[in-house]
Amino acid sequence: MNDAPNPQEEADRIRSKRLAKLSSAPRTPTPAAEPSTTPTPKPKPATPKPAPTPAQAPSPSSSVRPSTPSKKPQATPAKLDVVNWEHETVGSVLRVTLDRDYAERHGWEPVWLKHLQEELESENPEAPRPLRLNIGMADRLLISRLEVDPEGASEEDLEYMAVLASLPAGQTVFEYLVGCWKRHNTARAMLLKRNYAPQDLQQALGLLDKLKDLIISYAGLTLQEPEMFKQPPGKPIGPPELVASLLSLSTLSGPLVSSAPSDSALSDSEVPQFLADLAQRFEPDDELIDVLGPVVRQLCFHESLQRPGSVGGADSGWRGVVAGLEVLVSVKAIAVMIPKLPEWNPAHASAPTFERVSLMGPLMRLSVFDREWPAITQTYFSNPEKRSRADVDSSNASLRGTLKSLQSSLFQIFNAFVRVSPESREAVLQYFSRVVSLNVKRRGMQVEFDTVASDGFLVNLQTLLLRFAEPFMDATYSKIDRIDPLYLARSNRVDVTEETRLKATSEEAAEWVKEVQASGGPSPNFISEIFYLTAAMNHYGLMGTIQTYDDFQKQADEIQRHLDTLQGDTSWQGTPNQPRVEAAIEATKNELAKVHAQQFAAQVQILDPEYVFRQIGFINFFETWILRLVDPKHTHPKPTLSIPLPQEIPKVFRMLPEYFLEDVVEYLLFLMRNTPQSFDLSGRNELVIWALTFLRSTWYIKNPFLKAKINEVIFFGTLAYGREQNGVLGNILNTHPVALKHLMPAMMSFYCEVEQTGASSQFYDKFNARRNIAYILKAIWNNPTHREALNNEAHNVEKFVRFVNLMMNDVTYLLDESLSELTQIHDIQQEMANQAVWNTKPQQYRREREGTLRQLERHASGYITLGRSTVNLLKIFTAETKRPFMMPEIVDRLAAMLNYNLDALVGPRTENLKVKDKEKYRFDPRALLSDIFQVYLNLSDQGEFVRAVAGEGRSYKKELFERAAGHARRHHMKTEDEIEKLRLFVVKVEEMKATMEAEDDLGDAPDEFLDPLMFSLMRDPVILPSSRTVIDRSTIKAHLLSDTKDPFNRVPLTLDEVIPNVELKAKIDAFLAQRANKNTALDVPEEQIVNMDVDTGGTMELDG
Repeated sequence: MNDAPNPQEEADRIRSKRLAKLSSAPRTPTPAAEPSTTPTPKPKPATPKPAPTPAQAPSPSSSVRPSTPSKKPQATPAKLDVVNWEHETVGSVLRVTLDRDYAERHGWEPVWLKHLQEELESENPEAPRPLRLNIGMADRLLISRLEVDPEGASEEDLEYMAVLASLPAGQTVFEYLVGCWKRHNTARAMLLKRNYAPQDLQQALGLLDKLKDLIISYAGLTLQEPEMFKQPPGKPIGPPELVASLLSLSTLSGPLVSSAPSDSALSDSEVPQFLADLAQRFEPDDELIDVLGPVVRQLCFHESLQRPGSVGGADSGWRGVVAGLEVLVSVKAIAVMIPKLPEWNPAHASAPTFERVSLMGPLMRLSVFDREWPAITQTYFSNPEKRSRADVDSSNASLRGTLKSLQSSLFQIFNAFVRVSPESREAVLQYFSRVVSLNVKRRGMQVEFDTVASDGFLVNLQTLLLRFAEPFMDATYSKIDRIDPLYLARSNRVDVTEETRLKATSEEAAEWVKEVQASGGPSPNFISEIFYLTAAMNHYGLMGTIQTYDDFQKQADEIQRHLDTLQGDTSWQGTPNQPRVEAAIEATKNELAKVHAQQFAAQVQILDPEYVFRQIGFINFFETWILRLVDPKHTHPKPTLSIPLPQEIPKVFRMLPEYFLEDVVEYLLFLMRNTPQSFDLSGRNELVIWALTFLRSTWYIKNPFLKAKINEVIFFGTLAYGREQNGVLGNILNTHPVALKHLMPAMMSFYCEVEQTGASSQFYDKFNARRNIAYILKAIWNNPTHREALNNEAHNVEKFVRFVNLMMNDVTYLLDESLSELTQIHDIQQEMANQAVWNTKPQQYRREREGTLRQLERHASGYITLGRSTVNLLKIFTAETKRPFMMPEIVDRLAAMLNYNLDALVGPRTENLKVKDKEKYRFDPRALLSDIFQVYLNLSDQGEFVRAVAGEGRSYKKELFERAAGHARRHHMKTEDEIEKLRLFVVKVEEMKATMEAEDDLGDAPDEFLDPLMFSLMRDPVILPSSRTVIDRSTIKAHLLSDTKDPFNRVPLTLDEVIPNVELKAKIDAFLAQRANKNTALDVPEEQIVNMDVDTGGTMELDG
């Protein structure tokens, strides 16, 4: 038995279902003159709507009042035949008729609703023929029209074939209703142009509003249930139809534009109004999410957002999605609705999936980073070594312009959500917070990128947050106090429970949170929310991306070293291994090119000047807020806070996560290394004040590496770039009052503090930090204010002696290691130079020696650089302030260190320092000798130093100085006056040695025999004419080479003016005659003691 339902019964069942669904649509009651007896349920009437808000598109279908009469005389208003107008308008808008003859006369364009005509005539046999159309029957007219099936004609109903044949081919229900809506708008516009009586106009407008509500109701229901009525096969129906109209709003999304006929498709200017009408109809009944929710989903997850080209794609399909979203959120009710969708912040999403399954994720993840969008890297940056700078700049400009357009539109969309309602604002904040909480792993030591969000997604979100922060980051900091310092305890939006605190344990932090929550207080304001969310997104987002970018550079350096090794060893040439090695070289080159291309792609976003400018603005504000927090008066920057800070650290500062300071430092370092010109417009003053505040108050920071990084920022700020020889901070450090007062003491204090970091790597960490300090001090040394600050610091003898002692330790160790490793390099190079012998060695032995050589080369360059910078520091300090270096615990060690290194540079061992490509190791023996030479000259007028050099028996030989002078003269390292000054110094040293020997023989010499400056026996005492001081001729001669004044009263003096003290000389000669050893410097003329004209023979490394 066949159980299939009867076709007529099935049709009736479907029709009943459709009509039941439509019962929710507003349908105006049939007028009493023509009561409707249709057995369908009565729908609920449309709820009256308030006037549209400014966020809504203006509605041409809302009731309007006649315009204010102008001063010109108005024509008498015409009378409107409302009944006839209603009949004509309903028919033309819906394109239907109940009159067969009318339809035939008009080419069947108006659809003759035969079956409805028969139904209505049977209901009201007395009604005039043909039946008149009115608003009361509009819903039945629409249902009847929508139930017309172009393929449903039967052979028994041949007269209806013409009607079906004339239907628009392939027209969907939505397209038909759009056409009705457009014709309604036209009818309304025509009505308003006529000068009808106000009462007739208002009546007609009211009827039009009812007709529009009915059309919009059916349009909305069609979007929900597109298969409710018969649809043409093979065409997208329902939400995709409205999505196509939204996509077409962008002029650059060509392939996505709908191809529907113009009279049944929404034009760009009509889409906003259509959306506003949908919102006005369905929002009061909370049905808008059912009507437009699917549309929003299909738009936001449109396939064009998944195409490999991202923002670099030729079709720019994503622009259509953005344009559609922009017009959607321009309608207030829709903007309120979108964040209510479950996909806005999907509960099931993980860190890596959130950007794919959340509503805004597919748009937010569009970027240029290689990991997610390799096609962009391949298109714009492949073969980077072959691309010109102009080519790369052109690619950057193109991609950055596109990204700017995307990010600007995204901000407008999110800003609409924030402004439309408190609930939507909260949804946006929750969205940002959720992204932060999901991605805490991005700052781990080893990041698995498939477990976290993409770089592009997070950097784009950071861009939005920076724009939200701009209004409260004004130049006067007028809103800075609106940021709640207790936010992290009062709100769980940013969870820092697992984060290291600046100066507190996790237990102290937990107790602080309890205290704050128990004390109550206001809920966080929007400024505080954005401020802390931006800081958190910066930490987990941008800073993680920068860490990846830095890893690219490390990877590139490692590959380059490997490539250099492969290309440097040519022993494989002409051997069976040649093809394999050549293939390895080519593969290494390709890998290096790939990494460079990834770097170029990342630079598009993270080094975009506009983005960097915004980020610097936030960093400046952040620095100022932190300083205001620790300022006891809480008034910084007006006036600038006083430093050093008080010993007692504010609790709220101690509880801040360490990344609040670390991210500031890391980002500043990133800019200093990669784009120092970014500071040309702003950020320098804030940086210097912030850095020096914490370097002068280091007890505020627990992490020693964080302190070292702050110091490193200043170091990078002094490095030259482009045409700026003084670096980013050079001018500020030499002019800003805070720098002039605090830089020198900050550097000296930190030089001492870095001796102990508590880390396993502290031995190497301290040298890196001190190298930076040495370079900073060199950069500012010509400023007399800074030198005065050094002298002021020298008054604190205990602190300064510790500083000098540590500096001495560094010089001793670094130079010893440098010269030792150069000697080992020399030995290996010599071994390898003898190819005949070298090739007889086992291959394993050769590999080990080559590996040792590479290791030595890496170490040597570091030690030499650090050693030179420390010697330079010693040179400039001994030139400025000498007394601290004459302390008993310093002077002997200083003399021993200088003598030892002088022996290494010009003594017999110098042959071992000859290495190939000494520039590779940054080894400049002439410059090093010149610096050591200068330290001797700086201290040559100090008696304690002369005695210490003379008494150092391990390395001191006058011949070393003679050889050093020969090098200095030949290579123009020093002037003749300086060489003469050194000669006189050595004379004094030799005389001091003789004096010390004489004292061993005869006991202490009488004080009147001793030079008042050098404390050695005088050989040719003279009297200074103004001060009447007795001094040795060689001592005053050396003094006058650099200072033309009496050292005792500062009166001008020349050597010709001194007066020989013949009587005292006779006494000294008699004293010396009693010695056993009479073959010393005291027994020959002064000019014969030292010979500075020795020819070194040009065999030293200094002459290489």
